[in-house]
Amino acid sequence: MTPDAILDRDVTELKAQLSFRARLSHRLSRHIPSAPLLPRLFGPMVSVTFDDVPDSACETGAALLDAHGVKGTFYVSRTLLGTATEHWRVAGVEALAEIHRRGHEIGCHTHDHRLVPTLDAKRFAADLQRNRDALASLVPGLVLENFAFPYGYASLAAKRVLSRTYGSGRSIMPGLNAGRIDHYFLRANPLFDRCLDAVLLARLMDEAVARNGWVIFFGHDVTEGASPYGCSPALLEATLLAANRRGIPVVSMAEGMARALGVAGERRPVEEASRLSG
Repeated sequence: MTPDAILDRDVTELKAQLSFRARLSHRLSRHIPSAPLLPRLFGPMVSVTFDDVPDSACETGAALLDAHGVKGTFYVSRTLLGTATEHWRVAGVEALAEIHRRGHEIGCHTHDHRLVPTLDAKRFAADLQRNRDALASLVPGLVLENFAFPYGYASLAAKRVLSRTYGSGRSIMPGLNAGRIDHYFLRANPLFDRCLDAVLLARLMDEAVARNGWVIFFGHDVTEGASPYGCSPALLEATLLAANRRGIPVVSMAEGMARALGVAGERRPVEEASRLSG
């Protein structure tokens, strides 16, 4: 079964929570790009991201990235921190502060991990601010620059809000980001043991080199016997080695956006980055 089919199957129950109008807005958000688009990239990039920050992502995942001298992005919902779910325990504030101290990026989910299409523009903007304020109060010096849509569901209204407040919005639609890129609906590939094999991994990396593309991966837990939504340490290691063999830099989402905008090495506030892309 392809990654697209697996993800389509996994979100079937979520669709029941959405009105027809919300489902339509999500579908349109996939096909109507935000303006301005990112310019064509100067070279290939890979980013490794983790949603909901299971404790194993903060421990094993971050440690593997550190061992390779690279940084990842961890998307956080404030209300999930320190809680137990069906598949993992979510990291606590201390673990979050530690990976932030080590240079990993903390990104934004919705505050309560709510589906974005259920929120109108005003409520979505308020939710973003609530999550940002809550996390900043827990981790001094933390600035959230990039967003990931919980469950991959977006809306046109949300993309407009993000364009005023964040550098990017990451989906869970598999594929390569290349050419003129909609940075408020970035494609991302499941870093799941059940989805990503050696053949697909090589194809994604080779296509990134051939097309100067940005390959983004998303996962959750990183452990032996991972959940259906996570990966083994071996798969994460294989992903990092595959990029290294091809000379592809592995970057956080913030660094990737800076490279795409031509301001790498002189990271600027997201508001200025948005101005430069216009």
